[in-house]
Amino acid sequence: MEQQKIGAFLRQLRRERNLTQEQLAERLGVSNRSVSRWENGATLPDLGLLVELADFYQVDLGELIRGERCDMPAAETAGLLADYSSQEKALLTRRLHWIFLLGVAAMIFYLAVISTGLSGQKHWDAAAGFALGLGTGDLVVGVLVTSPAFRKFRAIKLRILGRLRGKS
Repeated sequence: MEQQKIGAFLRQLRRERNLTQEQLAERLGVSNRSVSRWENGATLPDLGLLVELADFYQVDLGELIRGERCDMPAAETAGLLADYSSQEKALLTRRLHWIFLLGVAAMIFYLAVISTGLSGQKHWDAAAGFALGLGTGDLVVGVLVTSPAFRKFRAIKLRILGRLRGKS
């Protein structure tokens, strides 16, 4: 999958509709920076947004994933969707690993400050407090993001955003 090619195709489709990045972003409920990153090939929309984009632009999902207009058998589209989904999961996993590593490093720093007797000094106490908050926050966010409840929350949010977009 070529991100640059997909991005160029997304840009072409948006321009065919005479939309600005801001207008498309508002319609999708994302930031215009996200749209810009997609079109520059820096990132790709998640699978749910990709489906929404295909519906909005009235193109086949396989065409979006290939980054060009084409007739594609359903089996090939399914294969591309599986690849896309796998890449999306791998990216999320990498990001979560970094979040957890940051949280663990912050907790280790906190424990080091406490155990070495540096606590009691104003600047070390502030640094230790920040590290404890960062570590705890990272762990809480990690647990929430990986929980089934988060997926339900995200689905509800997308449904509400869809209704709001329908009213405007």
